[in-house]
Order: sequence, then structure tokens, then C-alpha cells
Amino acid sequence: MMGRGDGPGAGAAGGPSRHVPVLLAEVGTALDAKRGGVFIDGTFGAGGYTRAILDAHPQNRVIAIDRDPDAIAGGEALSVKFKKRLMLVPGRFGDLDEIAHAQEFDSVDGVVLDIGVSSMQLDQAERGFSFRNEGPLDMRMEQSGPSAADLVNESSEAELADIFYHYGEERRARAVARAVIEARRRQPFETTRQLADLVASLIRQEPSGIHPATRVFQGLRIAVNDELGELARALHAAERILKPGGRLVVVTFHSLEDRIVKQFFASRTGRAPTGSRHLPTAEAPEPTFDAITRGPIAPTEQEMARNPRARSAKLRAGARTDTPAQEPLSAITMLAELPQTAEKKGGRR
Repeated sequence: MMGRGDGPGAGAAGGPSRHVPVLLAEVGTALDAKRGGVFIDGTFGAGGYTRAILDAHPQNRVIAIDRDPDAIAGGEALSVKFKKRLMLVPGRFGDLDEIAHAQEFDSVDGVVLDIGVSSMQLDQAERGFSFRNEGPLDMRMEQSGPSAADLVNESSEAELADIFYHYGEERRARAVARAVIEARRRQPFETTRQLADLVASLIRQEPSGIHPATRVFQGLRIAVNDELGELARALHAAERILKPGGRLVVVTFHSLEDRIVKQFFASRTGRAPTGSRHLPTAEAPEPTFDAITRGPIAPTEQEMARNPRARSAKLRAGARTDTPAQEPLSAITMLAELPQTAEKKGGRR
């Protein structure tokens, strides 16, 4: 669930390349950065997409956003190189329209979002995103606020089960949540290894080789960083800030993200159903986007061979029409939220 990074030759900070941006050529084509303009890279990472946009046209300008202080610090050399053409801004991409306004832009020509955790975050044990190397159970992209350890040690059994099931798509979510509650009574969870070992004791290794803790860690990471909520807000913010003809390009890495993006574009391009066999068809609003992709674009076999982390990536894109931005879609917001359990509604404890 990553892919942000720089291309061959140099990293964003001028050092050796550590990461390969996923679907780079396809993103460039969908974004049409060669036409020139102002673009937002909502997930700067190591600067792979930003560099490609800046290289695509000598007049291109990029507002690059990242909530991770390490990414902002790592991009300073790139910012110096491109001077006034690159505006590197700490923040959340869910606020990308407000960030653009703060940079004195009323509209932009394109927005690209690469959703999920970056390779840099995953590969640094001290960030606590991965179970493969022991580190603190952290997972905070902004390096502030409640951590994964806080969630694991303080949430109720029902809340943990919801996180593991709905955000992690873990079938044995209830069993894992129950085991977490029992284990934390003896000792609070502090490291990634503690949690990974507990999950591995309950869930068999899959034939595909996926680690038993993969889905539990995914669910926690999404919950800690409100990733799906940020994605929903970013899609609506992009609709508000893009000028007519502007492009929105989104790369996702798992089904939860892709479902939100798919439904957003289906609704905003007029492809979503507006009625049912029981009710008359409602009059559909004018589309705010024209579809650029008629379905997801996946990496080629060659790219997946070069970069196995690209194997689950999907790209969807649309071009903004001149129809005014609509109110946020409640269906999209609901997809990003955990269902309300009986316990959360004030039921039994």
C-alpha cells in the first residue's frame, strides 16, 4: 500500500533513489501535465510525481502536500532546486483546496493523490508501520496525536473488532480483538512484534505468503490516520478547486480506497444509478467530471516485476466539467466511517 517515491537517479533530497513511484507514466498521461499549469500533489512522499510534473513543462508549478514531517524535510533540496515553482506545504490532502487558497490560487489544473503509506514510512522500523521489523507500535503519519498503541490499549473489544474487520477486512476480527483485551490486562502493547506475534498465534499463514498480521495492521493504520476520511474529503476538495478541464488522478492500493474513488467518480460522472425498480428514477444532477478512465488502470507485468509493491495499484481519473461543485456525497462519507456498533450507541458494555 505504497508507491510514492522518486525515479531512478536521485531521491527527493538529492541522494540515492530508495523508492519507485507507481504508475508514473500512466499518472502523467492522465494528468496531462505537458499542457502546463498549476498542480497539486496531495501525497508528496519522496517527490516522484512532483518531480515528473515539474519536468513535464518548464512553466509548471506544484503545490506539494504531505502530513509527514520527514517527507517535508526530505523534500527541501527539491524545493530549493525548483525555487518558486515548487511550494512544499505540511498538511493533510483533505484540506487541499484550503491549502491552495492559502498559496493564493483560486483554482488549479490538476490534482494527483497516491493513497496509503509510503515506502519510506513502511521501511523505517521506528515509525511502527510494519510488523517485519520490531519497533514502537506507532503508525502516526504526522508523528503526533494518538498512536496505534493508544488504540490497542484503550479501545473497547467492540471498537477493536470493528477496526480490524471494516478497515482491515480481517475475517477473525472478533477473535483477535478478544485476544488483545486479554493480553493487555497482563501487559500493555508497546511494540509491533508484540501485536504481530499475538495475531500470528491466532491466524494461520496464508498460502499466498501474506503475514497473518497484515490485515490487522492495515486496519489500525487506517484508523490511526483516518485515511479513508481524508480520502473522502480530498475528493470533494479536488472537485471544488479544479478549474474546468482540470484533471483528478487517484492511485489506490486496496479495495476500501478504490471503492470510495470508484463510487465518487460514478456519481460525479453521471454513471451511478439514481433510482430503483421500486422508485421512479430521480433526475440526475449535471456531471461535475467527465471520465478519463473507463475502469481502473493497473500496472503492467513489467512494472510489477520491477516493483512488486505496485501489484495492487489501481488508477482512476476524471476531468472537471464547468458544473459547480456539489455537496459532499453522504454515501462516500459513510464508506469512510466505521459502522455504529451497539456499544457505541450506548448499548451493553
